[in-house]
Amino acid sequence: MVGITKEFTLSTSAAESSASDDSGAGSIFFIGNATVLIRFAGFTILTDPTFIHMHEKVHLGYGLKTTRLTNPAMEIGELPPLDFVILSHFHGDHFDQVTIRDLDKSLPIITTPHAAEELKAHGFNRAEKLEKWESVIYKKGNIHLTITATPGRHGPLPVSVFLPQVMGSILDFQTKGGDHLFRVYITGDTMVFGDIGEIPKRHPNIDLALLHLGGTTVMGLVVTMDSKDGLKMFKIIDPKKAIPIHYNDYDVFKSPLSDFQNEVTQAGLDSRIHYLKHGESYTFDLNNDKN
Repeated sequence: MVGITKEFTLSTSAAESSASDDSGAGSIFFIGNATVLIRFAGFTILTDPTFIHMHEKVHLGYGLKTTRLTNPAMEIGELPPLDFVILSHFHGDHFDQVTIRDLDKSLPIITTPHAAEELKAHGFNRAEKLEKWESVIYKKGNIHLTITATPGRHGPLPVSVFLPQVMGSILDFQTKGGDHLFRVYITGDTMVFGDIGEIPKRHPNIDLALLHLGGTTVMGLVVTMDSKDGLKMFKIIDPKKAIPIHYNDYDVFKSPLSDFQNEVTQAGLDSRIHYLKHGESYTFDLNNDKN
């Protein structure tokens, strides 16, 4: 098992220190596609930032493009101060031209080795590259947050060889003394394959999973989870709660959210899935243990 690669201590404002001391409350704000703001225990984290608007296009490589069908719930200039970004892979629908132009290039970005090289070429100088199962720790006040890269495969073999390296992420929030607070799993643009089964073995008792769905289809090949794979992923990971994201924003998505909802209902799992529209938040408070 690969160990910790690096540790960082982040500065803490008075407000964040208070939030860290009362570390039970948090939120997930859905901006669109795979872009969410995670706020918990004094940390503010952005994932897979894409901020182009409806009818604009991004590149997917090999001359392929995809058109956005929605607008983001906030503009990039409206983002709050961020601690870091988690980027599952370097594709235009996860790190677009607006982000390349306008995101603060001094922000830490936790990502794959391939994406780190691409980011460097665009002037982002604080990419932290993680191989599978490698981790990095960020410390803020009394909270330690460990981010671990989990297995991902962007499409079936051998197609995935020609697509960008992708990772999932475990976000493990703990107190300074090592007490568990909250554990999040973000799937990234992966299919369900053998290595996924290792995730709950190494990181059991996941509180919340963010599922990248959509059934992305390129040249007739499905390269992200569709509704059935989404349900399989949920059953393998077995989180207390899951939120589907990455399902309706680009024209390469061919598996609508309604298909996943039907699968969930048939499996009798409605109470464990929370659905967000763009601009909505999922809030939780561990002190009240409502979720």
